Amino acid sequence: MAGITNAEFLNKVIPYGFDVATLGGYSLDAPTIDASRKIIERGRGEFDFPLNEIFSHIENEVDSIKKVHKGVKVSANVRATTTRPIIDVGNIRDLDIVEINCHCRQKEIMDIGCGQEMLNRQDLGDFISEVADNVDSEVSVKIRANVEGTDTLELAGLIEDAGADYLHIDAMRKGVFEADWKLLSEICNNVNIKVIGNNSVNSQANLQKMIDTGVDGFSIARSLISGKLDFDIAGF
Repeated sequence: MAGITNAEFLNKVIPYGFDVATLGGYSLDAPTIDASRKIIERGRGEFDFPLNEIFSHIENEVDSIKKVHKGVKVSANVRATTTRPIIDVGNIRDLDIVEINCHCRQKEIMDIGCGQEMLNRQDLGDFISEVADNVDSEVSVKIRANVEGTDTLELAGLIEDAGADYLHIDAMRKGVFEADWKLLSEICNNVNIKVIGNNSVNSQANLQKMIDTGVDGFSIARSLISGKLDFDIAGF
């Protein structure tokens, strides 16, 4: 996330009680790497690795976490315009989960049909299936909820049918600074795929709200990065 969630950072925060650590998001092909560099040029943090380094970098990051936290699953959130680079990452030794980024809403990423714009692909199910059928790792798909012109519940079913192992959902609502708990509950009640809830887990009260939706797990990023995680998640 914004060039921050690397092995060094994750090794510091895993002891708070996390059993999955997600690296990235990483850009894997020429169009997404070029888009990342444009994002950096306008002042936003972003990972920037050339094509000849990115795959070995991810492999080294996975190794760095596994050496310190053997029992933790490692995930890599990735972006690409085609499935091939994502499949290559999904076959990295010791990587447990490859996560397809259908979530990033930076204009430069969306302009090339990646990130959140993936939700509008007519062949999204086929894209996910091609990855799922050709990797050794598990597959997660991270999406943003309530995107205009999309049906989040329908997308959840599509992702499940495509063979993904996890649906990682940023349950945001436009103009509302709290997760869409109702939508999360509806999704959990209508799909069998493992649902990972994201958004608003910035207090013990909101963490309980997230758990009460029926999610199989939850993710935390901003409150960790900002240093505002003031509670221990290990008991949840």
